[in-house]
Amino acid sequence: MGRAIAITSGKGGVGKSSVCINLGIVLAQMGYRVCLIDVDLGLKNLDVMLGLENRVIYDLRDVMEGICPLEKAILKDKREDNLFLLPACKSVNLRYFQGGDLQVVVQELKQKFDYILLDTPAGIESGFVHSIACVKDVLLVTNLDITSMQDADRVIGILMKEQMHSIRLIVNRMNPRFIEKGISIRLEDALNWLSIELLGYVYDDENVIRSNNRGIPISLSKQSLVYECFVAMAKRLNGEQAPLPKYKERRFLQKIFG
Repeated sequence: MGRAIAITSGKGGVGKSSVCINLGIVLAQMGYRVCLIDVDLGLKNLDVMLGLENRVIYDLRDVMEGICPLEKAILKDKREDNLFLLPACKSVNLRYFQGGDLQVVVQELKQKFDYILLDTPAGIESGFVHSIACVKDVLLVTNLDITSMQDADRVIGILMKEQMHSIRLIVNRMNPRFIEKGISIRLEDALNWLSIELLGYVYDDENVIRSNNRGIPISLSKQSLVYECFVAMAKRLNGEQAPLPKYKERRFLQKIFG
């Protein structure tokens, strides 16, 4: 039986979808069968970021409405044999979206995959509520700024009211220079504020955005500190005692001569 995990955030723009994709890629590289579900209804992010947008024929809504079987809607990634995607609905009236139908889909996927990662809408939209009902584990993505932290804290309160006890934190776009200059909140202060377990962090790197725009996620290269961050998180997700990567700034001459 596979494990379904919701990846969510308190606000948009914190890099939640990027985290979902790269964590899924690393788990797939480790030999696990992984299916990503884009539950960010109507927005369609994951297929574009994976470079699969032109291959989408059926989507999540088609499966829930019985227009096509689940197998026909699932896309296999071009580069990772163990990674698959169930695309988001191109358009859907949220008033008619049935959470029970999503639970049926997730339950069926758990029979076929080791990990099902649900990329949920930010905040408390209906897609968020329906996604939470399908899982026992939540990964909450935030940045180290006041508004992200405030919204993350609010979501934690909602999750706890829904009896969700397995909530772990992922800090995305962590910039040590900003922390040192007092521009960003310190990681220790963030953990004290939110009071949930830290799964890991991802260092700020402009190459992440560049990779996402090209449909080639950064974790495919296996040659960056960001990749090491996702490897550590994937191991910790599996219960291993993996240390989180440390930031090592290169000296000025090293930056020039590589």
